[in-house]
Amino acid sequence: MTTVRACSVEDVRDGSALRLDLEGKAVCVAHVGDDWFAIGDVCSHADFSLADGEVWADEYEIECPKHGAMFSLRTGEPQTLPATVAVAVYPISVQGDDVMVDV
Repeated sequence: MTTVRACSVEDVRDGSALRLDLEGKAVCVAHVGDDWFAIGDVCSHADFSLADGEVWADEYEIECPKHGAMFSLRTGEPQTLPATVAVAVYPISVQGDDVMVDV
């Protein structure tokens, strides 16, 4: 794995997500309160960006805007149909103002 600077903490509002291309991988970085998450950005059910979906802060989930599948931001596991396959999860940390992701 390679640790890369994904973005600034200012780039992702609390309760939102951002799509990034890191080392050739589509990654969704989400921010919920003091927590940060990095998961694969492509819905496992259909080729659609998860970062364009709604972040459900209370559940720590993100909803695919195409068909409504919900994914855990913690584990990448689908929480609802139509998705049945998990998306990748990447280690993430905040160092000062930089959001760092291991890809």
